[in-house]
Amino acid sequence: MRIVSLLPSATEIVFALGLAEELVGVTFECDFPPDPRPGRQVVVGGLDTHGLSPGAIDALVREKIAAGHDLYRLDEERFRTSDPTHVLTQDLCRVCALPADEADSALARLGCDADVVTLDPHTLDEVLATIIDAGSSLGVPDRAATVVEQLRERIAVVTARVSSRDRPNVFVLEWSDPPFLSGHWVPDLVTAAGGNPILSERGSRSVPTDWTTIAQHDPDIVVVAPCGFGLDGAIAQADTVLGKLPDRAEVWAIDADGLVVRPGPRVVDGVEAFSLIFHPDGVAVHPATRQIR
Repeated sequence: MRIVSLLPSATEIVFALGLAEELVGVTFECDFPPDPRPGRQVVVGGLDTHGLSPGAIDALVREKIAAGHDLYRLDEERFRTSDPTHVLTQDLCRVCALPADEADSALARLGCDADVVTLDPHTLDEVLATIIDAGSSLGVPDRAATVVEQLRERIAVVTARVSSRDRPNVFVLEWSDPPFLSGHWVPDLVTAAGGNPILSERGSRSVPTDWTTIAQHDPDIVVVAPCGFGLDGAIAQADTVLGKLPDRAEVWAIDADGLVVRPGPRVVDGVEAFSLIFHPDGVAVHPATRQIR
């Protein structure tokens, strides 16, 4: 097999399935584990947002979308020379990764008959199901079943630990300027970790909200998890919005890319990290989180 991954979460799934040797193409955003780009073709590029504020990034993305411009670029020459037998892609979010129709069009233009696996999870169960789907398509269904079984066991350990605890009201901020509430599988992560997700739409897209609405829902805990950022970026964004959040709320930053927003195996790390925020009990803080207030 020659596998090309067109999104970071798919790259992580390929590694989890033990197929790293067959992975020949990745994206510019693939960075785990620990950096899969060296030695492989980087077939997808995107907007350079380095140094831009969250508000400036939001404005740039809106401008590109309104003008009908693509946020991600497929390098067809590198894609062709990768000569893939399998392509992992998505249709979940045009802002987050190259959409599946771009891959389909490229395959048609290049006369390539690779199998295309489209991963579009909206809930935590569906995230785990995509690992099963990928494993089946890549010829390792038993490995995939084992990976998912282990992930479910880890979730079960967390839910058992917190099952009798009072559930804090938790707001997960997926972007800071403008503020976005969480969606898709993120409310499931909060629930599994022993929290009560507020201002969130399970299985639905993350959408804008406003600071007044957040204050009216009076969260006990706010977790700043900006899409596209690791822990340092989350800390920076949390610092900028601290004065806009309810005074009594605990405020935490988390490595969003690593543990929250990418629909791959590490969302279970996100459940574990959330549980240590919501129900610490003297347990060490997860290293990918930081309390801001």
